[in-house]
Amino acid sequence: MIHLFKKKPMITPEKNCVYAPVSGEAKPLSKVSDQMFSKELMGKGIAIEPDSDTIYAPVSGRVTAAPGSRHAVAVTSSDGVEILVHVGINTVDLNGEYFKGYVSKGEEVQAGQKLIEFDRKRIIAAGYDVITPVIVANTDDYEEVLTVSGRHVSEMEKVIEVK
Repeated sequence: MIHLFKKKPMITPEKNCVYAPVSGEAKPLSKVSDQMFSKELMGKGIAIEPDSDTIYAPVSGRVTAAPGSRHAVAVTSSDGVEILVHVGINTVDLNGEYFKGYVSKGEEVQAGQKLIEFDRKRIIAAGYDVITPVIVANTDDYEEVLTVSGRHVSEMEKVIEVK
């Protein structure tokens, strides 16, 4: 199979590190309007206000969830860090409209591999917030979850470290 789209370069991830799956402004989860994220009920992490339309694998590992709505993806790293990337708030209600998924549950992925494409402008025009939480779902397995916020991050820049 020949792929005619630009491929994001893969990286060699550091142990217990999570990389930005999309570029944009990194914010604390407290800035997310959905309390499941803002109150860290799903785990600690960051939110990224995206300025691009592609989600890349934030870690190397196995896809543990890839819903048909394609608005989110979960990947468990080879180190055991469980990451959820959730594009937007309540975007599950779009039933996959404006989203294209590239992976399936059970698939092995490399950090930097394309997972999802989405149309930010159309999602916003449909009345949805595109802020993208990046969550360590197994936060309780770690003593610390260190994050960056308050600045622009580039795709595949280290944004979370667990200890």
